[in-house]
Amino acid sequence: MINPTLAGMATYPFVRLEEARRRLLADGVEVIDFGKGDPNEPTDPMIRQALVDALPERSPYPLAQGLPELREAAAGWCARRFGVEVDPGAEIVPTYGSKEAIFSLAQVLDTAGRTIVFGEPAYPVYERGALFAGAEVRTLPLVRENGFLPDLDAIPDDTALVWVNYPHNPTGAVAPLAFYERLAELAAERDFYVASDEAYTELWFDEAPPSALQVGDRSRVIVFQTLSKRSSMTGYRSGFVAASPEVVGALKAYRPTVGTAPQEFVQRASVAAWNDERHVDETRARYRAKRDVLIPAIRAKGWEIVASEATMYLWVAGADADELLERGILVSPGAFFGPSGAGYVRFALVPTLEECERAADLL
Repeated sequence: MINPTLAGMATYPFVRLEEARRRLLADGVEVIDFGKGDPNEPTDPMIRQALVDALPERSPYPLAQGLPELREAAAGWCARRFGVEVDPGAEIVPTYGSKEAIFSLAQVLDTAGRTIVFGEPAYPVYERGALFAGAEVRTLPLVRENGFLPDLDAIPDDTALVWVNYPHNPTGAVAPLAFYERLAELAAERDFYVASDEAYTELWFDEAPPSALQVGDRSRVIVFQTLSKRSSMTGYRSGFVAASPEVVGALKAYRPTVGTAPQEFVQRASVAAWNDERHVDETRARYRAKRDVLIPAIRAKGWEIVASEATMYLWVAGADADELLERGILVSPGAFFGPSGAGYVRFALVPTLEECERAADLL
């Protein structure tokens, strides 16, 4: 018998995109895929070499708390990037990317029968993790008029956890530090946690975004970071959680049960990645070049690019995903991410620069 929560779920949206891509390819259509946010950028040779150098003759089970060197590298990066001192022993735990940790957080915290809140449009994993943990779900519309920020006054009284994600997928909107400060204050007053998914803080174009780690009182704040987008390491599955010793201790107790610690050779490659900013600067430059090619073509169609201050995405109003698909341009319909995404499409800047130039010509 199948878990009814799983049985009741719709097909994961990006599975549908992959099915559409395969149908087009089978019909002989050249596809330029702006749909799924999986970087095509090369992983820097320095990182790859660090992984090769770390490959042992025998690889034992990795420990849930991760290598001390990796925790120290993550803490050092938090200090350099955000000016925040994080205890690498008590306040950081490495994760298998960030998706699995995001999904499982609702099971680690006391959320059953209580409410988990997140804005929509949104990444689907916040909701799915909540449902599997037996929590209630409440979404807050993220609309243009409010800068794609949620109405914090609408958070219910029985809330256990509030998810935020800035820079935001899919809109590319950025939250100011004052937003995180107010949310952290509410969390302390009303006894809930704030979980901040910060996968895109390093993909910015004009000004580096803040982190929820920078609030004055971060005792109720849980931050998720990953190398997937920052360092084009999606397949490596490496990230970390930074949180209070109580939450990190709970994660360390929970994670051996599900066996999701990154392999040690991946952890050592991750140390190299967190300790280097050159390759991140180069990655940002590549995304900026692709963005600069597409923006004039999109605007020339009379479509509007909304928010999109950061991330690897362009949030476009006025375009039709089905019409673009007929031209071999695959994008994500905004409604994939929730009702508030209707009327938009998301371009993920993952094709090569040459493919972006071809797409601009097609537009």
